[in-house]
Amino acid sequence: MENVAALGLLAVAAALEAGGDALVRAGLHAPALGARIAWIAAGAAALTAYAVAVNAPAWDFGRSLGVYVALFFIAAQLINRAAFGVAPTLPIVVGGALIAAGGLTVTFWR
Repeated sequence: MENVAALGLLAVAAALEAGGDALVRAGLHAPALGARIAWIAAGAAALTAYAVAVNAPAWDFGRSLGVYVALFFIAAQLINRAAFGVAPTLPIVVGGALIAAGGLTVTFWR
């Protein structure tokens, strides 16, 4: 059960980081200064929450970040599709499958 809880927390961290990056990106490209400031501030808050969540699991730092990288990749692709309308290409899907396989290996191999 420890693995499932840690995976959930790392998935939240991945969504916060990818989402925070997307918010900052939206802020950098917003036409009005007020919108830029608001989007970038929201992104900064999400990225701060990410930093707390990614370091919360009791796993060692290397294991946590190894698993996190796979979850971040998946979250980034989902956000890229939903927020920016960009579907992953075949090389990204194949590479992502390898990244996900590595995350599963780090998580469950004893």
